[in-house]
Amino acid sequence: MQLDLVDVFGSGPLTGNPLAVVRGAEGLDAAAMQRITRWLGFSETTFLLPPSDPSADYRVRIFYPAGELPFAGHPTLGTAHAWLAAGGVPKAAGAIVQECGIGLVEVRREEGMLAFRAPELARSGPLDAADLAETIRLCGVRPEDVVAGIHAANGPGWKVLHMTSSEAVLAAEPAARAPLHTDVALLGRRAEGDGAAWELRGFFADAGGRLCEDPVTGSLNAAVAQHLFASGQAERAYVAAQGRKVGADGLVHCRREADGSVWVAGKVATVSAGGTVPGPF
Repeated sequence: MQLDLVDVFGSGPLTGNPLAVVRGAEGLDAAAMQRITRWLGFSETTFLLPPSDPSADYRVRIFYPAGELPFAGHPTLGTAHAWLAAGGVPKAAGAIVQECGIGLVEVRREEGMLAFRAPELARSGPLDAADLAETIRLCGVRPEDVVAGIHAANGPGWKVLHMTSSEAVLAAEPAARAPLHTDVALLGRRAEGDGAAWELRGFFADAGGRLCEDPVTGSLNAAVAQHLFASGQAERAYVAAQGRKVGADGLVHCRREADGSVWVAGKVATVSAGGTVPGPF
């Protein structure tokens, strides 16, 4: 087994979300994958495996400190990057096909970035009163600064608060602890001429019940993009920023194509490649 470290969605060196990719993980069971993930301490770690679907280029299992995810965005781009860097050759020209818990996800190389096709939302629509109140509490925002609360589940079960501004997003003081499998987020429009059009923050509960802030989150950005395009609050393409409160400076490029598909793109860079993972675990 070998270990690669990659930086995903960065605007420069070491400004994105770190990801560990374990290649040659066939000998690991789920418990071992979880132990490795918790020890590394990143928001996610992925494990590359041979595909079981003949149309896929590889299969990946995605773990975060509190369990396994059927899909996640920055692990999708980071794993595709590591697979390509290790000599992977796609079966079909122009597209990489990843097999994961939700099925097949298409990844493309474009203009110095990688992009994934956003999967269909498993749940959308407004939060009910109880979910809205609890999400406001967990995110630590003022109710009067909330424009709307929505479900945006696409693997993680994101509950998103649309805020009045990016300033309200950055002013939030989230709770210290949350129930396991909590995924909550904030979205606010940035001022004109401020580079990115939208500011995001995403929070998840770790294995110990601590509410942690994710530096840059592909699944969240994918779900938010689908909401913004569908509701007419964004047209064609935009850039979102995430991570400024935790020392990152992530940029996520979102666009909707003529066929209605939504694509989420960002820069991916290798930090370290080919480290040995000796085991046993």
